[in-house]
Amino acid sequence: MIKSAKGRGKEQPSGKAASRLIDERISGLGGWRAATLARMRALILEAGPEMTEEWKWNTPVWSHGGIICTGEAYKNVVKLTFAHGAGIPDPSRLFNSSLEGNTRRAIDIREGETVAAKAFQALVRAAAQRNRTPAKNTKKTKEAKKTVLLAGGNAQIAKADGDGLV
Repeated sequence: MIKSAKGRGKEQPSGKAASRLIDERISGLGGWRAATLARMRALILEAGPEMTEEWKWNTPVWSHGGIICTGEAYKNVVKLTFAHGAGIPDPSRLFNSSLEGNTRRAIDIREGETVAAKAFQALVRAAAQRNRTPAKNTKKTKEAKKTVLLAGGNAQIAKADGDGLV
């Protein structure tokens, strides 16, 4: 079990406990949605040996150095939402939902549709790689680049990086 990211002390199952809950969710779905979610789960786990299953927000979650994606089942679609999908390449154009945002991207799979296994696993591996690579434009980086003003905030007397006092 891991603690909730929001620090509310609520325990979130991971590992075998989460896998059991995911098994129960899949068996409870039945039909094409169960088959689709089970197939996508297998592809995710095959994509990386260090992939972790978690159970958050009453939903299956797959992680590797951070969240890769969630797996949700609705009446007409099985949705795989990639937490940082906007930041990973999608040369096979698998993302077909949640395209307007700056962070997430999703794949909606409808009854009778099949997602290309190799392309999907490449997307999962790219998401894992993105989780291992630190973000380039973090708030700290932007703050560090701000000009340091001297002489009571006079903009004409600024300290440049590496300069001593003026």
